[in-house]
Amino acid sequence: MLCQTVTRAADMLFISQPAVTRLLADLEESAGFPLFERARGRLHPTAEAQLLYEEVNRSLIGVERIARMAHAIKTQQRGALHVAAPPSIALSFLPRAIAGFLKGHGEIKIMLGVYDSRTIVDMVIGQRCDVGIVNLSISNTGTHGDTLLSAAHVCAVPTGHRLAGREEVVPADIEGELFISHPNNIATRLLIDGMFAAHGVKYQPAQVEVQVSAAMCSLVAAGQGIALVDAITAMEYKGSDLRFIPFEPAVPLEFSVLTPLQHTPPKLVDPFIAHVRSFAIAELDPRLVL
Repeated sequence: MLCQTVTRAADMLFISQPAVTRLLADLEESAGFPLFERARGRLHPTAEAQLLYEEVNRSLIGVERIARMAHAIKTQQRGALHVAAPPSIALSFLPRAIAGFLKGHGEIKIMLGVYDSRTIVDMVIGQRCDVGIVNLSISNTGTHGDTLLSAAHVCAVPTGHRLAGREEVVPADIEGELFISHPNNIATRLLIDGMFAAHGVKYQPAQVEVQVSAAMCSLVAAGQGIALVDAITAMEYKGSDLRFIPFEPAVPLEFSVLTPLQHTPPKLVDPFIAHVRSFAIAELDPRLVL
């Protein structure tokens, strides 16, 4: 139909003219009606042939679309990820990391859900997300886990505080200070309290305990005490009223990445995890990456 002659069709298909003639005859026999009228060495499609051509063309377009989609999925330009993360990284750091990831990955879709770490573990086990990021060092049956990043804590103090000029804070500096903590059911609280106890340091508990480190920074800025917060939270703090000072000995906060053990993850998972890890390392002070 495009070439109008058997000769041109044979040239386009890189086959002989008799082969084209035979293919046309076979197609007309299979269809059960004439497809072309022959006149003066040219082929003129019948109305029925035109209808058939339009349907075939639609089918070919569909096949081509499927091929393009398969290529896009293979090259990680199309796809979807459901990521579950705790507020400590999901509210500011992770959105920035996701934005950088999307720049190199075409039209993929990412759904970011914010939950506490224990809920995320349950979601991974129940295969209700593709990737779970938790601020726990965890080995849990039903999940596959790996360390994403281990970051140190820093001491958050108001800019006018007596410790604000220090280059480093040690446990003895916290003696008697009004200190804002996480609730005692949070693993980090137990780790920090154990560290102070090992150094014989007693702080003065603040009147407020808070689960989310970002809120802890706001409480420090409001004059409710000082605190140890993780380096990622400190990096994302936008105010100029606090100073974040390295703390020794290092108190780690480990972020782990979990994927369902019984489910093969999407191809996007590995490059996404690698990007988030490299993004964090590039953004953080190297002294605070453990």
